[in-house]
Order: sequence, then C-alpha cells, then structure tokens
Amino acid sequence: MCNFGKRNLKPETFNLQIMKPEIQQLIEVSQFYGSKKDFVIAGGGNTSFKDDEHIYVKASGVSLATIDENGFAVLDRKALKAISEKTYSTNVMERENQIKNDLLNARTQPEKGLRPSVETSLHDLIAFKFVVHTHSTKVNGLMCGKDAERLTAELFGNDVVYVPYVDPGYVLFKEVEARISAYRAKTGNEPQIILLQNHGIFVAADTVAEIHAIYKKVIAKLDAVLGQTPEIEPRAIDRAATKIVPAVRMMLSGNGLKTVKVINNSLIEKFISSDEEYTKIASPFIPDGIVYCNSSFIYAEYTGDVDALLTDLSGKIDSYIKTQPKTPKVICIKGLGCLLASDNAQGVATLEDVLMDTCLVSLYSEKFGGQSPMTPEQVRFIDTWEVEQYRSSIALGATGGRVDKRIAVVTGGAQGFGAGIVESLVENGANVVIADLNEEKGKTFAESLNAGKRKNKAFFVKTDVSNAMSVESLVFETVREFGGIDVFISNAGILRAGGLDEMTPETFELMTKVNYSAYFLCAKYASAVMKLQNKYKKDHFTDIIQINSKSGLKGSNRNFAYAGGKFGGIGLTQSFALELMPSKIKVNSICPGNFFDGPLWADPGNGLFVQYLRAGKVPGAKTIDDVKRFYEAQVPAGRGCTPLDVMRAVYYVIEQEYETGQAVPVTGGQNMLN
Repeated sequence: MCNFGKRNLKPETFNLQIMKPEIQQLIEVSQFYGSKKDFVIAGGGNTSFKDDEHIYVKASGVSLATIDENGFAVLDRKALKAISEKTYSTNVMERENQIKNDLLNARTQPEKGLRPSVETSLHDLIAFKFVVHTHSTKVNGLMCGKDAERLTAELFGNDVVYVPYVDPGYVLFKEVEARISAYRAKTGNEPQIILLQNHGIFVAADTVAEIHAIYKKVIAKLDAVLGQTPEIEPRAIDRAATKIVPAVRMMLSGNGLKTVKVINNSLIEKFISSDEEYTKIASPFIPDGIVYCNSSFIYAEYTGDVDALLTDLSGKIDSYIKTQPKTPKVICIKGLGCLLASDNAQGVATLEDVLMDTCLVSLYSEKFGGQSPMTPEQVRFIDTWEVEQYRSSIALGATGGRVDKRIAVVTGGAQGFGAGIVESLVENGANVVIADLNEEKGKTFAESLNAGKRKNKAFFVKTDVSNAMSVESLVFETVREFGGIDVFISNAGILRAGGLDEMTPETFELMTKVNYSAYFLCAKYASAVMKLQNKYKKDHFTDIIQINSKSGLKGSNRNFAYAGGKFGGIGLTQSFALELMPSKIKVNSICPGNFFDGPLWADPGNGLFVQYLRAGKVPGAKTIDDVKRFYEAQVPAGRGCTPLDVMRAVYYVIEQEYETGQAVPVTGGQNMLN
C-alpha cells in the first residue's frame, strides 16, 4: 500500500462541520461526473478517496449525482488487505456472499447501514488518493467493440491497463490486481487509467484536477475516431398508442400496477426499424443494462392493426414471464416506439437513460469493429448476482400511499381545490397529470412537486376542458407519459354570479361548456382508456370523479348558471355510472362546500366575495368581510371547506369498490341529504 503522509482522516471526523478538504473534493468530483449522463446513468459508477488507514467509497445504491458525505462507506484498509489475501470458496455464489460479509465487517461505521460498493477492494488496490469509475458512453463504445483490445493499444499505448471481460466482484479484482502488477513490472509506473471490456473506465490521481485532465484526454482521443455524432431528433408517437399502451400496461401489471412510458426518436427508430438493426441492441453491453432493463427485450411490429399487435404482444409477454421469470421492462415496437415499464416513474426515467445509452454504445461501437455485447454466460452471472439485485432494488425501490402506483388526471389542477387534490395524490404515491389552461402556474407547480426525492411524478398538460380535441390530447399525453388512467378527476370549473337581468347568453354558454359539457368530454375520452384496461385485467377498478358543489344539491340565488351546470353534472354522474360499472369504472361526484381561502372565493379582483358583493347577493353587505361572515354563518361546522376535507371523500370513493353514481356532500352540514 502506498503512503500518503500523516494527514489521516479519521471516520469520527467525517461530517460537515469538520470535513476534510479531500472529502469535499470527493463529493464535488462525484457529483460532477454523476450528473452527466454520458458518464454515469442510474446508480452506476463509483468514486473513492483513501489515506493510510481508511478508504471512503460510494455506498451501493447511492447516486453519484446527489451524493453527500453521508453517502460514503468508510472501511479499514488493513481489513481490505486481509480480504485480498484470503482464500474463498470455489462456489461462485458462496464466494461472493463471503466477500460481501467481509466487506461489511471491514466498515468502521456499521451503524450507518451503508453497503460498500462491490468494487471497494479494486479501488483500494489502485495507488492514488482519488479514484473515479464511470461507465462513460464513449469509452464503452470502444470497450463494447469487437476490436476493443487492439484499438485500445493503438489509441493509448502504455498509458492504460486493458482488462478483458471477467465477472464483477472478486474475480475482477484478482484480474485487475494481476494486470496492475504486470504494468508495474513493464513500465515501472502506477497506472492511472484502467479500461475494462464491456464495463467502463477507472481513472486515478492524487488530485481532482488531474482526474478531470485525464478524462478530457481520453474523450478527446475517442472523439477523434468517432467524429461528429448525429443529433437525436424526436419522433411523433402514433395516436393509436391510446388503444395499445393501456392494454400492455395491464398485461404487465400482474403483481402490481406499472408505469409505462412510450418514447421514440431518430436513434430508437433506427434500431427498431428491422430485425437486423434490432439485434444490435437486443443483448446487453454492460452489467447496468441487465440490472435496470433485464437481460432481454421484446420486439414486435405495428402495421396499423391494433388487435393483431395486442394478440402478438400478449403471447410474447406471457412467454417472457414464464421463461425469465421476470416482467419485461422494454418492449420495442416497430412503427410505434419503445414502451418502458417499471414500478414507478423514476424507474421509467432510469430505463429511458439506460436504453438510450445502449443505443449510443451500439452506434459508437460501429467505429470500433462493430457490436460485441456480453455473452450469455456473462449475462447469466449478473442476472443471478445478489449484489446487483440489491443495487437495483435500492435504486428503483417502491413508493407508498393510498393511491400508490395509480395514474391520476386532475383538470383545473394548477390552483385552488385542484392544486390541493394534486398535492395530496402526489404525496400518496400517484403519478399525476395536472391539466390546466394556466401554463405558467401548471409547469411551476409540477416542477415544485418533482423537486423532492419522490419516485412518482407530476406532469403538466395545457388543457382546455371545453374543447374536445384538447381533452383527447390530454388523454393521449397521459397515456404516452404514464401508460394509462386509473383516476380521472374532473375538477375544472368557472363561476360567474348574476341574476337573470345581468347574465348574458355568452356567459351562460361559457359556464355550461366548462361546468357541464366538459365533464362529458372528460368522461368520454378517459373511459375509453379505462375500458381497455379492464378488458385486459378484469379485476382492475378505475374511477371518474367529478368535483361538483353544494350548488349541485340545491338551487343557488343569482347563481343559476353555475347551479344548473352542477345539477346537470350529477345527472351525468348517475347515468355514466350505470353505463360504465360493467367495466368496473366507478363514477361519483364530490360536492364540496365553499372553499373560502381559495382563489375562486378570495381573489381580490374577481373572487366570489367580490362578485357577490357587487351583485347584491348578500342583503346589507357593505364589505367583503360581511359577505364572508354571511357564508360562514350558514355552515354548522363554522368554517369553509378545505382540500383535505375533499380528499377524505375522494379517497373513500377510490378505495371502496361497491358504490357508484353517488353525490357525496362535503359541506360541513350546510347541505343534509334526505
């Protein structure tokens, strides 16, 4: 082991208050490469810093892009040296389990529960303070090419150690150890670049600046061979996706609901354009491809016949599950795009990154002798290796909550009751589409919801619920992004108060279109997706929920346009319920009381308090506060309705499977049904 002087970094000092400069540098270099998808995707790659006594290495399942001081496992280097000198079982899986336990026992802070990277011993072997291991896409274009070894020698000469593929773990460690020893004997130097066939690159140095310089040198040499790579252009998704993807989602959802996203671009289009092209991405190039995308995909062709495609996919999915046995995660369909399926939206995003990396590695490898994917034996080892299964489970994980893994749409979801509904659904595990005309508020709201470390996702779609094409597009975008619809909440509405003398025909027609006709459009297009889902999964219940109003339960003075639309909405609810229950689609209305704190009522320019004051709806009222007190006094509960009150009713409607066609009051006792 090399000596780095007397500046030992004790584990007990490993925190923000007294963090050593080297650890801060390690965090910065980790985040730098971890945030670049052309170097690190998913939970791949690892980094380390070592002194005389300890090594600080990225823990398994921790993301380099967001790692902080708490993401590094600290190990005793003497214990690691003992591992390197120990004799282990000849049984592969037993050996790997023994090594895993020895690595865990080498930790100086086992109470933190961090699992050291399986490549920790390899990091410790390298005679430099900092080590940054990545799965650089361009490097792997070379490492996954048929002429990898020869071209590596031509490009880099004695500057690198080249390691032919061996299984990760102990075997890889011993192979690298032997090759480093040979390099030292041949050159008298310590290697700073280690290239691993079908795996990636290790770069080592005593300073972070030198790490960056080496990486730049490597990529520059590769760029000289690759030349200018083509830009990846988006491709439109066929609208038939709404008739295909929800069915496939149900085929894949035997053990729990899946999130399914459809993607297509010029690169994907190239590799799914024919059987010959597809074979160039059909087998994994590196272990990450297996960990996150499984060891194989499904390939099919869409020629315009939806039923024929679904029959073909049903058979292929059944066969896949029986023979793997796993649920397929990537389905490539010529003429449509690639369907990516995971337990949650974060998992789908990882699949997209890994699939695009696979396509790029395949493309780049054509400059290095053509594609050379992993062999079936190599794939089989990774497929059954507990270490990689652990990493996958930590990285992809599970969500949780009352609507876990469901896909929900909320119209008018950018503000008011709608925003409260969206927030609660997201907090309870659903993927949620925010449908609203207010694009600025909707996008900002979605971004704020996605800022946390959730595995589910909020997604904004600009929507005019009174326009059939806009609603149809909303449903298409929902299916494209998430794969189906489990809950559709028709919440968007407008209110313009006024008596017969004040109300214009144009205002009346607008309110009717938004408050009544839009509910029909939402139910029409959402139910088509829900019916398709139930056809392929007979026990799957879905919900269409209209956020109605107490004004839908009794007439409202000088507010007839709004009340009339809401009365009509309950009629639609009851009628839709009768029609759709055979497909296990429940249809119910929630009838909230007044949300006094929301913009509908409290907006100082055009809120209902202002409108009602102007319209003289409250006798004797002189101020907005007079109007508010008048309405609060009508509620036995003494307050207005809140989004939480509404959500308790919404969750009741979703969770039960027996009730449909109901108008559920949430009015604080203001409206009492007979």
